[in-house]
Amino acid sequence: MLDSASKTFFHLIAQSRILKQLASRYGMRKPSSFARRFIAGETAAEAIEAARAVEARGMTVTMDLLGESVTSLATADAATRAYIAVVEEMIASGIGRNISLKLTQLGLDVDKASCIDNFRKILERAEPAGFFVRVDMENSPYTELTLEIFETLWRHGYQQIGIVLQSALYRSETDLLTVNGLGARVRLVKGAYKEPKAVAFQKKIDVDEAYARMLKTVLIGGHYPAIATHDPAMIELARTIAREHQIAPDRFEFQMLYGVRRDLQAMLVKAGYRVRVYIPFGREWFPYFMRRLGERPANVMFVIRGILGERS
Repeated sequence: MLDSASKTFFHLIAQSRILKQLASRYGMRKPSSFARRFIAGETAAEAIEAARAVEARGMTVTMDLLGESVTSLATADAATRAYIAVVEEMIASGIGRNISLKLTQLGLDVDKASCIDNFRKILERAEPAGFFVRVDMENSPYTELTLEIFETLWRHGYQQIGIVLQSALYRSETDLLTVNGLGARVRLVKGAYKEPKAVAFQKKIDVDEAYARMLKTVLIGGHYPAIATHDPAMIELARTIAREHQIAPDRFEFQMLYGVRRDLQAMLVKAGYRVRVYIPFGREWFPYFMRRLGERPANVMFVIRGILGERS
């Protein structure tokens, strides 16, 4: 994990329009381009091809059409229609029916009611077709509202949906008890956003300790939880808790990012565990990509080598 200053640096870069334009021009230029390590492509067809390759290795997938923080209802409506089109393409392709989305992509910053309506439009096409839809958690200003919308839709009968909780936030252990009480499914992550100390742990050890506590809670009292981590220590802890409490491997799954720790993915599949790979794609990939760089120094070096290769 990078230090706090470096994480802030990558967070700021992610918001740069100029760098985003340059990255969009060069980052996906050819199959060997540097961004393709973590992004499946810019089109649904490319992502479906990547998904088929993942499924051929014995894993399942969740598809994420990247995008966030839209600033107009027209853009939110376009994103909604794009997601419904992705659902249709996935149905036609025969790959696993699991998607992830962000509420700011559907207009949360513009109008809450319109965002909920857009989300319902996606669910009304996806749920009858057997899809599971995961609501990604964004940075802390959106946590309360995201959980509120999620719970409202859950209580209105949309129950093929799940939520993400971040162990970095102080509030998440309490939120986990609430979501477990609903009977909903949780994806447990550490958190990729730079957060203020008023709401989040600042030290890696504190984030890890919170993750470990939440891991035990969600495995014992949760509902088919998703353990989303590339940390070998947390993976081993999950396996230990499952053995000690006689939790069968089919009662939870590990989740990992596309292009990250494929060795761990293969090891877990070989050991008999369920593994789902998060496959991001789309033209709005730059902010997501910067957050991946902000998580691990090795990622930065990979990209630097890739950029040098692009220019040679």
